[in-house]
Order: sequence, then C-alpha cells, then structure tokens
Amino acid sequence: NIPIVVAGVVFTHEDMIKYLSLGASGVQMATRFVATHECDAHPNFKEAYVNCKKEDIKITVSPVGMPGRAIFNEFTQRVSKGKIKITKCYDCLIPCNPADTPYCISLALINAVKGDLENGLVFCGANAYRIDKIVSVK
Repeated sequence: NIPIVVAGVVFTHEDMIKYLSLGASGVQMATRFVATHECDAHPNFKEAYVNCKKEDIKITVSPVGMPGRAIFNEFTQRVSKGKIKITKCYDCLIPCNPADTPYCISLALINAVKGDLENGLVFCGANAYRIDKIVSVK
C-alpha cells in the first residue's frame, strides 16, 4: 500500500494516462511546464528548452559530485575547460571549498533563471528537446 509516483518520463497526457493505468498513484511533470506562459522563469531560460536538440542534453556533475541533466551551453563549455572563479559563497545544502570548486552551482542556477545563460546552468529533463514552442498550460 505504498503510493508510487512516476517521474522523469512523463511528458504528455498520454504518458500520464499510461502510468496511471499501470497502477501508479500519481505522476510528476516538470520539464513540460517550463516552456509555458505561466512559468515565471526568464524568457531566455524558456527559449533554451525550445531551441535545444536531443544531443544538447547531457548529464553534468555538480561541484559536490551530484549528477544532473542540463542543456549544454557556453557556461557548461567553460566549466569543462577549467575552474570559474567563485566570488561569493551561498548557504548551500552541501558546502564546498571555493578554493578547489570548479564553479558555484547556486550562482549558475540563479543566473540561468534570471536569463543570463552565458553564465548559467540550465537543468532540464530528458524530454526537453521535444518542446518546440512556448504554450499555455490551459
């Protein structure tokens, strides 16, 4: 009697129906709601989803070793080439040592949501490449 919630693969109404009919108690959808008029993310962030291709989406590793799926962009290319200087520390869940941390993930996420994708990390789901326009949730 443990509720099962399916997440990570639900992109369409048909997906939702499929997993509920297989016995899931619920589903979690996130990626599909980013490129909507109702989402409060910066338009540049939403456009990153609209413009990405399947091959742009890769697993990246945070400064503390946690994996995440992101749209590779100018920022992720710079990170792969070396350390980005950390100028401010945030109150992170897992603290880092700025002296040997490749970049500040908090700042990278804040930059992305504010629309500065040159300095931002754009996390996404595996299906982000399927989004081709910004729509309304309704």
